[in-house]
Amino acid sequence: MAGMDRAVLNEIPDKLLWIDLEMTGLDVETDVILEVAAEVTDLDFKTLASYEACIQQSDEAIGRMGDWAMEHHSASGLIERIKDNGRNEHDVEHELVGFINAQFHAKPAILAGNSIHNDRNFIKRWWPDVERLLHYRMVDVSSFKVIMQAKYGVVYDKREVHRAFDDIQASIAELQYYLEWFKANA
Repeated sequence: MAGMDRAVLNEIPDKLLWIDLEMTGLDVETDVILEVAAEVTDLDFKTLASYEACIQQSDEAIGRMGDWAMEHHSASGLIERIKDNGRNEHDVEHELVGFINAQFHAKPAILAGNSIHNDRNFIKRWWPDVERLLHYRMVDVSSFKVIMQAKYGVVYDKREVHRAFDDIQASIAELQYYLEWFKANA
């Protein structure tokens, strides 16, 4: 972002970069990324492109997972998938950089997702080349959730899958639900 033209930063976006990460835990310094999914949509949430990968991690890193992560990542099949099809993390970061560049060209990508600030912390820590391609603005669906529940009593029943691609789909559906509610109740 350093040196990015102010006019580029202020352009009205025409698409979003949805990212979801599955990690061994929530501590950005000690936990690692296990899976990434990325989906580019237009502002009507039509999918323009997608990317998905599991990341090879050491048995030691997987063994450090807390009970919650171990339970959910085992139940979802993610741990087995990592063991069978986990890919080199450097290669995944490189491919994700290529994916973002192909979709956004010279424009910084606006990151979107649920509690996306936490995913972004992991991106910043572990994938700095990806971080450099991101706009400083983000669309965090959990911000909508807070307002919708607290101010309007609107609760979205979101399926918790804890697989990156499925979680992106759930986040997009949740944001669409809130926007449709506003449109119907304006």
